[in-house]
Amino acid sequence: MAQINLNLKNNANILKKQRRDQWIKLNVGGTVFLTTKMTLSHDANSFLFRLIQDDKDLKTDRDESGAFLIDRDPKYFAPILNFLRHGKLVLDGLEEEGVLEEAEFYNVTKMILLLKEKIAKRDSSSQDKKRVYRVLQFQENELTQMVSTLSDGWRFEQLINISQYTYCADDFPEYLCVVSKECTTRSNNESNDRAWLLQLKSRMNIP
Repeated sequence: MAQINLNLKNNANILKKQRRDQWIKLNVGGTVFLTTKMTLSHDANSFLFRLIQDDKDLKTDRDESGAFLIDRDPKYFAPILNFLRHGKLVLDGLEEEGVLEEAEFYNVTKMILLLKEKIAKRDSSSQDKKRVYRVLQFQENELTQMVSTLSDGWRFEQLINISQYTYCADDFPEYLCVVSKECTTRSNNESNDRAWLLQLKSRMNIP
């Protein structure tokens, strides 16, 4: 009976040691990350996978706690570790280029492809957009009505008093109002812009 209890105790100790061995500490730029071998094994081509395989060609050092020392930015490492955990691209406001730089260093192949696609899509979208500006002339008593009609993405930019340059009937100063709107292409939005301006002029009785 004593022998059986000893064997059970030894087996339990072995299992505990195996579970401990599954956990890995990484000291990235002074910040310690705790993860598992399973997580780091999700990309067999990555630097991190080679790290836990004790690759002899990979020169690595450890700190006093036994964590692997990696001289990289910890801020950009968190999205990489999370991607290996669940396969989703979560940047938390970080620049795509910065995360891509780190993903390429660690050679996380799927993440590299997703980031390049995201950057290409972002750049393509920004190139298609432009801001269109329009200038409206009106009198002071029409200001409130003009502001209330701003809609569909139009934004107030600037108000210029031109009374000193023009004749103002009924003692109402005249203004130029600059408004703007972000459009994808001129061809798709020009007709809508003109319609809005005509509608605004008709409401305000502007000739």
